[in-house]
Amino acid sequence: MVNQLRILVTLFFLLSVTISCSVENSATKTAVIDTSSTAPQNLSLPTFTKKANYLALGDSYTIGESVCSSCRFPEQLKKALENLNLKNSFGLDIIARTGWTTTDLKAAIQNQNPATNYDLVTLLIGVNNQYRGQPFTVYEKEFKELVEKAIVLAGNDKTNVIVVSIPDYAYTPFGSRSGRGSTISKEIASYNAFARKYCEENGIAYSNITDITQEGYKTLN
Repeated sequence: MVNQLRILVTLFFLLSVTISCSVENSATKTAVIDTSSTAPQNLSLPTFTKKANYLALGDSYTIGESVCSSCRFPEQLKKALENLNLKNSFGLDIIARTGWTTTDLKAAIQNQNPATNYDLVTLLIGVNNQYRGQPFTVYEKEFKELVEKAIVLAGNDKTNVIVVSIPDYAYTPFGSRSGRGSTISKEIASYNAFARKYCEENGIAYSNITDITQEGYKTLN
């Protein structure tokens, strides 16, 4: 089950994405891309013997700032997976909040003390480290710690973990009005390059959705 879920989830992120700006700004707009027609419907899942439990870790890109509860990407992913085999049942827990940095997410996980037997854990974090101008060394240290914690929560099985790249909010109306678009894109690229390299070196699945978000935002302008 684990390997099939990993492949399907990676395909889901490649084919579809929910976009929401994670920076703490009341003027920020949120865009949603409907995944109903782009999910990997030509694929299938076997029937599981038990409910598969999914934990999504992150910030507003995960909780879905300004979007309906069913529009956030973990809910869309859960629904897409269930549609591949209606006999399967998926549980979903989310630890995420708008504005969270890696430090905030670490503290929230510690406070909530989730179970350590999830079949799937996704991690999407870092945009607020960049937005707040925190030292990059903070992200380097705490991203690694969060990946290690995600593995623990995934039953100490790193094949149950997928890291998702940070979307590029330079392409949002908020980002374009900031006059810092090129700087934002460059810094987000640095964060993602570090995360990708770490995942590749440690055998963690990494799904790049940044290019998709750049194209998605363009269609809104």
